[in-house]
Amino acid sequence: MTYLTHFTYPTANQESDFICGIQGTSYNTFYPFRVLSARNRGLERLDFEPITVLYGGNGSGKSTALNIIAEKLEIKRESIYNKSNFYPNYVNMCKAKLNGNLPTTSRIITSDDVFDHMLNIRSLNEGIDQKREEIFKDYLDTKNKKLQMQSLEDYEQLSKIVKARSQTQSKYVQGELMGNIAEYSNGESAFMYFTERIAENSLYILDEPENSLSPKYQIELAQFIEDSVRFYGCQIIMATHSPFLLAMRGAKVYDLDESPAKVKKWTELENIRIYHEFFSKQKPSYETSSPPFQA
Repeated sequence: MTYLTHFTYPTANQESDFICGIQGTSYNTFYPFRVLSARNRGLERLDFEPITVLYGGNGSGKSTALNIIAEKLEIKRESIYNKSNFYPNYVNMCKAKLNGNLPTTSRIITSDDVFDHMLNIRSLNEGIDQKREEIFKDYLDTKNKKLQMQSLEDYEQLSKIVKARSQTQSKYVQGELMGNIAEYSNGESAFMYFTERIAENSLYILDEPENSLSPKYQIELAQFIEDSVRFYGCQIIMATHSPFLLAMRGAKVYDLDESPAKVKKWTELENIRIYHEFFSKQKPSYETSSPPFQA
């Protein structure tokens, strides 16, 4: 499904006219003016497919391009995005062509969102670990406590003592404490973040989703995105360096390192050529190396 068919940014002449029209005030930056037009000398329009990828090195403007699209479409986001004084002016000069109504469940997901999510899990787990230690101590104290029934008020405490003596320490703690969310690695947690938030029939803008993902989970995310587009009516627009995500079937890839930006096959991108050359040079060494140690 293609909800957003194309998006246009201000031309270099339009940007110059706007900046020249500002009189009597000095500014340190005109961001996001002069970013896309200066870096790529004419990134004026993006035409989208169900999967569209913006590729480029640091400073190429791919994250800026995505955030401007998200701002123009007024879609949901979690992390706060720092805006300059001229950000609204720039966004107002952009134009988006939609195919019908944009689903309200559409959203932008950034690497900051995923990182904050993992920090929240870590913070929660630290609290759980502290509580677990308290329950360990309570288990030992309760198990060794002596109590004689003198009234009904002692019944609850006696039941707790019997429970502690009839269970192992680990089973007692499991019964008293919720499961530790950190049973998942950072990579697993990051991958689950995407699978839990990407629903059916929506537009999703992903800014470098490969961050925090191992190659294994990058491959799984690529498959998940392909399935979400093919079977569940999603459109994905993303920025990435990951060869696994760049190689997704049917993805339209813009190379923002070119001036002007060009649509390319993923195998033509500089990063992919570097990977290919590196592994080609290493091939003789790892083909003739000794097999791994086996017990």
